[in-house]
Amino acid sequence: QVQLVESGGGLVQAGGSLRLSCAPSGTIFSANAMGWYRQAPGKQRELVASITSGGSTNYADSVKGRFTISRTNANNTVYLQMNSLKPEDTAVYYCNADIKFAIWAMRKNYWGQGTQVTVSS
Repeated sequence: QVQLVESGGGLVQAGGSLRLSCAPSGTIFSANAMGWYRQAPGKQRELVASITSGGSTNYADSVKGRFTISRTNANNTVYLQMNSLKPEDTAVYYCNADIKFAIWAMRKNYWGQGTQVTVSS
């Protein structure tokens, strides 16, 4: 069973930076689209950024110019560099990926367990 393992969350002051990482727990065949979502208390989960296997990216308007998503296809790791963090960026951040764990398997969508990002004012 594939799991997405996230790291890099924490507490930071406003204006600071954090880098999130996410990778499958075991060997997989391929990962297509990968992305980051976030969910703040009392709010719905929302897309923060996504990236295709070809490198095309998409960002929420609220993070454009501050966050950068990237990936390394060699080990199917996706990163989220977060700069100029604001208190409103405080949320649990979830990794998401479309993964084919074997050449004969169907592609499925997976979620990470979530990592807390807290930005103090």
